[in-house]
Amino acid sequence: MKRRVEDGLCEIDSVDSASVEEARAALPRRTVLQQVAEAFKVLAHPNRLRVLEALDGRELCVCDLSTTLDVSMSTLSQQLRELRRLGAIRYRVSGKFAYYSLADRFWLELVRSARERLDGDAAVAESVGDKAGKPRR
Repeated sequence: MKRRVEDGLCEIDSVDSASVEEARAALPRRTVLQQVAEAFKVLAHPNRLRVLEALDGRELCVCDLSTTLDVSMSTLSQQLRELRRLGAIRYRVSGKFAYYSLADRFWLELVRSARERLDGDAAVAESVGDKAGKPRR
């Protein structure tokens, strides 16, 4: 298959050695990027994102969290385990109850930043669609 610039590929093999070395030197270690990828895998589930949102500013026992999110306790248990492993949430036991809260707001802020960006992009797309006479989604 022939490479084409129109496909976002260089048509010829030519390497700017200085630029390559500069870019390589700027790359984080592979192990660090692997950790980042693993963190994104944990966040790549809508119920886990909902857990973070539900725990913002409050502590909830598992039974209340299950009811809030309308998911079974077994489903929720799996999501909580992954978020604990990430360090995003913590729990404490009080009698027969397990209470969860945010351990590190960074993860919720990351989620909200992505959500705001995507919501903003959707609003722009809808606005452009309205001006072009296209129906809104």
